[in-house]
Amino acid sequence: MSSSAPESALRGFRHASVLLDGAVDTLVHDPEGVYLDGTFGRGGHSRAILARLAPTGRLLAIDRDPQAVAEAGGIDDPRFTIEKGEFARLDEIAAAHGVQGRLAGVLLDVGVSSPQLDDPERGFSFLRDGPLDMRMDPTRGKSAADFLADADEAELARVFKEYGEERFARRLARAIVARRVERPFTRTADLAEVVKTAHPAWEKGKHPATRVFQALRIHVNGELEQLDAALSAGLETLAPGGHLVVISFHSLEDRRVKRFIREHVRGDSHLPRDVPIRDAQLDRRLVALGKAQRPSPAEVDANPRARSAVMRAARKLA
Repeated sequence: MSSSAPESALRGFRHASVLLDGAVDTLVHDPEGVYLDGTFGRGGHSRAILARLAPTGRLLAIDRDPQAVAEAGGIDDPRFTIEKGEFARLDEIAAAHGVQGRLAGVLLDVGVSSPQLDDPERGFSFLRDGPLDMRMDPTRGKSAADFLADADEAELARVFKEYGEERFARRLARAIVARRVERPFTRTADLAEVVKTAHPAWEKGKHPATRVFQALRIHVNGELEQLDAALSAGLETLAPGGHLVVISFHSLEDRRVKRFIREHVRGDSHLPRDVPIRDAQLDRRLVALGKAQRPSPAEVDANPRARSAVMRAARKLA
């Protein structure tokens, strides 16, 4: 394992893993099993999983952020392996490590991490001025600045509406297109100020650029498409009896996770009720593990970013 991320880039940005105990308690049901952490982040969940594993257990972690992969270099444990890559490809990565269809559990902690938000050089936040990047892997794809420079008004409005659920998507898109004629957007503070000025209805306690920044981040990183692919890939990598645990942070993600689990719990339930069919023929592949879990008031007090988190879990049937 190696990374070009300088050590200084990893200092000073703390990350508190959300729903840590609940997620790991649900995930690790066989201490001797092989597990996959699809979003290493800064390693909070991975370290907690390793603490629960027997000497014969194993953990494979994935992250597309070079800084996260560099952070994983601090884990000196023969049971642990890190791979740089997108969690949408977790089935390919599992196959390369000889564990496809053999995993006892898959954990997905979806969305952006606190270190990514807190580092102005990553360009995720409107609270600190920095380059308008937003890529989880800064070595690949188009940055947010590139997208804002190239997209037409209709495409900008679609992204703001679909991924940010922004009511004034078209109005804000129009303001951005008008301003970029004068000069391109390259800094987060510049974009935040233009959105702030153009937004007609500020929500109490929420910066008016919140939804636009969320939408850009989701679009630039293909987050929802990545999640859909990771859920399907995760199901295929699990052994019978394996656990799928997913933590999401906003309704767009959680709706996808809830729908995925529900569809595989029900099987072919779209068939008419009067069609004679055996239960075994429904092709049910999952059973839900309890209800959705949310952070406790104490966890939210300690980490306000945890307030919107939702954890859902399911077990793969034979």
